Amino acid sequence: MIASPPGPTLMGIDVLWVATILSGVAAAAVMFAIYAALSVRDPMSKRVKALNDRREQLKAGITASTSKRRAKLVQKSETADKLRDLLSSLKMLQDEQVRAAQQKLMQAGIRKKDWAIGVIFGRVALPVVIGGFMVLWVYGLDAFPTWGPIKRYGLVAASFILSYKAPDIYLKNLITKRSDAIRKGLPDALDLLVICAEAGLTVDAAFHRVAKELGKAYPELGEECALTAIELGFLTDRRQAFENLSKRVALDAVKGVVTTMIQTEKYGTPLASALRVLSAEFRNERMMRAEEKAARLPAIMTVPLILFILPVLFIVILGPAACSINDAFSGKGPGG
Repeated sequence: MIASPPGPTLMGIDVLWVATILSGVAAAAVMFAIYAALSVRDPMSKRVKALNDRREQLKAGITASTSKRRAKLVQKSETADKLRDLLSSLKMLQDEQVRAAQQKLMQAGIRKKDWAIGVIFGRVALPVVIGGFMVLWVYGLDAFPTWGPIKRYGLVAASFILSYKAPDIYLKNLITKRSDAIRKGLPDALDLLVICAEAGLTVDAAFHRVAKELGKAYPELGEECALTAIELGFLTDRRQAFENLSKRVALDAVKGVVTTMIQTEKYGTPLASALRVLSAEFRNERMMRAEEKAARLPAIMTVPLILFILPVLFIVILGPAACSINDAFSGKGPGG
């Protein structure tokens, strides 16, 4: 039986085998892209449902009996109460820490205030669990016998520090992503508020309109506008609703908008002109950030160009010549 000749090789690697694997990966990527395009869901459907449920709860809470509401509150906060009692017994719970954690949760888009106790408990529990495991692994099981005492101590200390900072780092990442998403849609929201104000709509109706129109393009901004509209309709002090908006969003631009809203409510100044000026400033800032990113692009692309693009280009250009030279030296050429 005559064996089939081996396929072409490049630097000892079968070219046909590599091409087959890359073709399979490309086909899988195409199928995943088609599935992702066909399974796009409305980003605001769940948020709108949650906001409607919150509105119904506020309406029902006016007429609901006190005993039922108290029973629901006790049932929901039972775990948080246990964690609060545990941390209080260990002298590790302060009111300032709870308020700071609650504000970070609001800025991250998490509405449950009881999770602040979980964040504080994570700062205490994670170093014990992860740091204790690392101590057992490094010193008890002798996982790195060739390491010196300084390296071992550095690994254990780093595990304790990172596990303590892990909840704050996670919340900070959520806040940054959410703030960036809100910043992108803020100029469009202000333009729509200007149109609504000039059309004669009230402030809460204008916020409702902004949440409805921009909810699909900017879900986070739509959610904040809807919450502000709900609070404007239910709270007795309208200024408190605007201040809550500035607390929920960690952006200086939103604080400027809130200050403008409060001044127009207090002194009766024209809202449309002030919002138009703010919108123009935010659009200029967005354009400047885009230009800054474009100016940094050549420096950022240098490393991927050297590591990924140039080697592939050299292989494509020099590969056939290398195969020809290899065949010539091995005696497989036309005159061999």
